[in-house]
Amino acid sequence: MLKPIHIIGGGLAGSEAAWQAARLGVPVVLHEMRGAPGHGGTEAHKTDGLAELVCSNSFRSDDATANAVGVLHAEMRQLSSLIMEAGDANQVPAGGALAVDRDGFSDAVTAALSNHPLITISREEIGGLPPEDWDSVIIATGPLTGAGLADAILGLTGQDALAFFDAIAPIVHVDSIDMDKAWFQSRYDKVGPGGTGKDYINCAMDEALYNRFIDALIEADATEFRQWEKDTPYFDGCLPIEVMAARGRETLRFGPMKPVGLTDPRNPDTRPHAVVQLRQDNALGTLFNMVGFQTKIKYGAQSEIFKMIPGLEQARFARLGGIHRNTYINSPVLLDGQLRLKAQPRLRFAGQITGCEGYIESAAVGLYAGRLAASERLGLAPPNLPAETALGSLVGHITGGHQVASDEGAPRSFQPMNVNFGLFPPLDGPLLDADGKRVKGKAKGLARKQAMAKRALASAQAWSGAFDEAAMAQAAE
Repeated sequence: MLKPIHIIGGGLAGSEAAWQAARLGVPVVLHEMRGAPGHGGTEAHKTDGLAELVCSNSFRSDDATANAVGVLHAEMRQLSSLIMEAGDANQVPAGGALAVDRDGFSDAVTAALSNHPLITISREEIGGLPPEDWDSVIIATGPLTGAGLADAILGLTGQDALAFFDAIAPIVHVDSIDMDKAWFQSRYDKVGPGGTGKDYINCAMDEALYNRFIDALIEADATEFRQWEKDTPYFDGCLPIEVMAARGRETLRFGPMKPVGLTDPRNPDTRPHAVVQLRQDNALGTLFNMVGFQTKIKYGAQSEIFKMIPGLEQARFARLGGIHRNTYINSPVLLDGQLRLKAQPRLRFAGQITGCEGYIESAAVGLYAGRLAASERLGLAPPNLPAETALGSLVGHITGGHQVASDEGAPRSFQPMNVNFGLFPPLDGPLLDADGKRVKGKAKGLARKQAMAKRALASAQAWSGAFDEAAMAQAAE
């Protein structure tokens, strides 16, 4: 009899990981603190059901032809995802999105896991590092990881497990930036490690526009903190940009928008009044984040205000800014390519604690972690996860695609990310239509997404077949 895999956390990631390992023939013990004797639950959860949805009931777009989230949905269906199966069975009308009846969804996941002969559900809190004899563990405790376990992880890794208002800056698709107005330059043309002296995209403002921009930031509506977040302090190094603006009209000009050391090549004799800088956010160079622009402004207002910035008038955002309580690890530094903790490889991580955002992204990373743990238990070397898949691009961001080296050589801030086409490897060669002609203009963006989606689904199907065939054969021996 194979030793069980221990999975800590019965949210979407832990539930999916348990299902994937069990369906490959490996026993699982799923540990969930909600429902444990004497345990009062969490500030966010309302039930003790597995895979409870604590916020929205939407899994977002289900378009697998031109939307990265929809592609991830489709890949997960190919990979026999329990989360997608339960979601499809409990779907409610939501246009092109997949939204679910939250109670029916959780009930379906709970029933499937409870009835599986290889899965044992243990209602208990794991208050520290798992016992040494648990030689294969997946930690999938999410953004509300208990203090005892979070402190144990911190002590083991020496890296901060973030448990404060995580300040997230907006991220822009680089091909939507107007480079006729913006330019590449590092401050004082400084050449850092791996840099060229032209490592930032710069967007200049004159005094009049800067003052209008400050007014818009101060007047914008901000989202409210939830009750259980209100006593969690801001991270001092990442104050919201609107808070900085309210402290004085010149604050941003002496902070993230300082113009010193930068020269607009179109106006070389005049120093800009203020400059917004964007820094490369992924190894592919397809995404750039707005440096110092973490914010709690509501999404609609964010998009409108940030498009005031010269060069960003037509910007497409891979992610808008936000501030919320979160607990996640510095995955690119701490984890290997198979989601194992480098300091203690018996521990894998999955879900939001790895630095992914969203229900489906969390479940997808759980799916991968469950398959990896099962294959390891079966003595198999799993086939490499293709980088061009939605799942592969997401795991790549977590484990190494994020830019971790700053100009000074120190680790850069790693922040959570939803799946998006900016994480996918670029396509080689021109895009051609059905007649073999090059696709141009507005049609090019859609054609690129469609081509990436098609490539991803074909690769995911091939990977799934190879993985399942080898694992099932080994489990049957």
